[in-house]
Parts: sequence; structure tokens; C-alpha cells
Amino acid sequence: MIPTHEIVIEKVKKSKINTIDFDNLTFGKTFTDHMLECTWSNGAWRTAKIKPYGPIQIEPSCKVFHYGQAIFEGMKAFKDAHGEVFLFRPEDNWLRFNESAKRLAMPEVPKEIFIEGLKNLINLDKEWVRYGEGLSLYLRPFMIASENGVAAAPSTEYKFMIIMSPAFAYYKGDVRVVIASEFSRAANGGVGYAKAAGNYAASFYPNNLAIKEGYQQIIWTDAASHEYLEEAGTMNIFVRIGDTLLTAPHNDRILNGVTRRSVIQMAKDHGIPVEERRVSVKELNEAARNGELKEIFGSGTAAVIVPIKGYKHEEFQYELPVDTDSYATKLIKALKDIQYNRAEDRHGWRVQI
Repeated sequence: MIPTHEIVIEKVKKSKINTIDFDNLTFGKTFTDHMLECTWSNGAWRTAKIKPYGPIQIEPSCKVFHYGQAIFEGMKAFKDAHGEVFLFRPEDNWLRFNESAKRLAMPEVPKEIFIEGLKNLINLDKEWVRYGEGLSLYLRPFMIASENGVAAAPSTEYKFMIIMSPAFAYYKGDVRVVIASEFSRAANGGVGYAKAAGNYAASFYPNNLAIKEGYQQIIWTDAASHEYLEEAGTMNIFVRIGDTLLTAPHNDRILNGVTRRSVIQMAKDHGIPVEERRVSVKELNEAARNGELKEIFGSGTAAVIVPIKGYKHEEFQYELPVDTDSYATKLIKALKDIQYNRAEDRHGWRVQI
């Protein structure tokens, strides 16, 4: 056991890395040798521990099972051509994680546990970060209520953990979507802006209905009227009408995506007009009919940027035009060039491990 800045490290006896086929990865199914675990109890965080990846023991009465106090973040580490490893905007994820924690009455995680824990963990499993276009190490910090008992009240104990998974692209093949006109992802005053596990659980049923129709995802609309675009599945949504890039403003229903903010900044850096405003389904359909709708794409940590090939809204269906010089193409290149250390980082987003 080696104490490192109050993080205790227990290494695996033998790495499993040589048993992994890195050319045939399924997203989120393969995990590295180590994980981080830290417990909050009696009003304080205990010593963080990095130990071999494996099962955790919890009782059936654990509150996370009964009242859903569970939050997470999605992040990535990238390796450049020289073998150096970088995080992308990790403090933004830490801040958003704590915003989620506050909304679900959970304790905030100190920076030295979240950020320094990540750095120590990645450094230990550095060989799992592979170099190559589209390759990354997906990082999943999460926290659950770990107190035993079924009384309907916030937990008095919590478990913060980080696990890591080598990854290729999240979405493969063409993506087409259905615009929601019945189901809702989030409502005013709710937890839509938080990375709460329940947000995703509630989306699975309507998404399964879309898949049965031959679509891959849903563009969610506002719960009050279903008139305005909000998010696309696990992604923030961008629409190009004419030469202007539009995206819904951040609010208590819409996740304040780190990739979303990066895309907006990259677009401004490239002289692309950007508007953060409400975009109605009516405006989208009219732009499609008159030929002004040029692109729709989603953005997110796992997905990065995913062009949407077509959409359906009630009885109206539309296929997006093919554009080899699209905004999505330019922006994903600009973003990846920063992430893989191929371009100047004007905004200080890269953090070297």
C-alpha cells in the first residue's frame, strides 16, 4: 500500500491489458485494471483508495436502490503522437458533478479527490489510453447513496467512485431521430440539468419505441408544449439554418454540456454565427421545407459530434442534405485537434497527466 497525497494505492498483481482486443471494443463494456473509491460518512470524506477493479459489496437496503440518489459524469483522456496523455476540461466536469450533487442533496466532492484522484488513476493505467483517431479512455466518476435503510430521506453515507473504459466512437453508422411529441425528458424545476441516473432511466422506454420505428434516438422537446427542441438522446442538439448555428439555451431542463460549450466556442473561433435561443419544431420543419435546413448534429462527451441524417416529426419526414464541407465536419476536426494535442489550445482546455 503506497500513500500518495492522501490517496492510498493498491496495485493489481497482474494486469489484464494483454487479454484485451483493442480493435474490437464495445463501448462501456471493458474496464481498466484499477478504480477509485472514497466514502463520505459522519459529515466528512474519508481516505480515497485506488484498488483493483472489481465488485463492491452493498446490502439490498442500500438507499440508492430505493430512492435513486445517483449521479455521474462522462469524461475522456486522450493520448497524443508522443505518448503524452491529456484530460479535456476536467474542472468543468468537477464543477458540474457538484451541481448535480447539490440538486440531489448529496455531498460535494473536493477537488483533490475528484481531479487528483483522476490523475493518479489514469497515471496508473496509462497504457490503457491508446493513440489513434477516435481512440480514448472513457472516464466515469459517479456517486451513490450507500446508507442501509428504506426510510424516505437523504442518505447519511455516500460512495464516490471512478471507473475507466477504453473506447472507440459511441455511435456507429447513420443516426436518424424522432422528435418527441408525447414523452418528456425533463420539466421546469426538475433535475434535467443534473447528471442524475434517473434522467436516463426514464428515457429508455420512449427511445425503445423510436428504435422499433427504425430510428436511433429522440430529440426531446419542452414538456409544457412539445414545441421547442431541447436535447437529442444523450446529446445536446445543434441545428444549422442557412449559415447560422442554433442551439437551445442552458436551463434547468437542459444539461450544460462541456462538449456543447466547446462546440459553441469552436464555432465562434471559426467565424460561424452562433445563436443560443429556443428553436421551435415549426421553425425546423419550415426550414426543411424551404431548403434552409442544412445540418442537425448532437454533441456530447461519449459521442463528441454526431451528424443526424434525417428526422421524423409526427407525419413529416426529412433527410438532411449531404455536405462534405459541413459545420459538423469542421468542428469535430477542430475539437479533436485540441483533444489529441495536434493544435494550439487557446482556451486552456487540455490538462496533461
